[in-house]
Amino acid sequence: MKGDPKLIDTLNSLLEDELTAINQYIVHAEMCEDWGYGKLHHGFEKRAIDEMKHAEILIGRILFLGGTPIVSNLSSIHIGSEVPQQVENDRIAETGAIKAYNDAIKLAAELGDHATRDILVQILKDEDRHMDELEEMQDQIEQMTLPLFLTTQVD
Repeated sequence: MKGDPKLIDTLNSLLEDELTAINQYIVHAEMCEDWGYGKLHHGFEKRAIDEMKHAEILIGRILFLGGTPIVSNLSSIHIGSEVPQQVENDRIAETGAIKAYNDAIKLAAELGDHATRDILVQILKDEDRHMDELEEMQDQIEQMTLPLFLTTQVD
């Protein structure tokens, strides 16, 4: 099936964001593991795996639409040197992802590509969940204080 070039470009832009998120989450996961925060490590790693699945879905859709997936581009990766910075950097990335997915959903609907739209809606639900998890951590850090929060993240 031949897809709309603008939609294929948009899907490649989303793919770039997903590949960037994978790298950022994996680095944050490994930093937390190194610091002994196993629960944080697991949470960051799980989000990275979710982003890998999103990338796989996007690659499949781009190919189905007759496009070429571009996997060599990454956006700026923002690594936090401390847990609160990591969570905030990831929250900012998820905010951008949610906006980008909403815009792509609108474009797919305007072009009458409801199958792509449905795929993007499913990914958006995961991104919303990621945002909720990150905001929950920020609330816990604020309410508990950072030292107490970190004691809850040790396996």
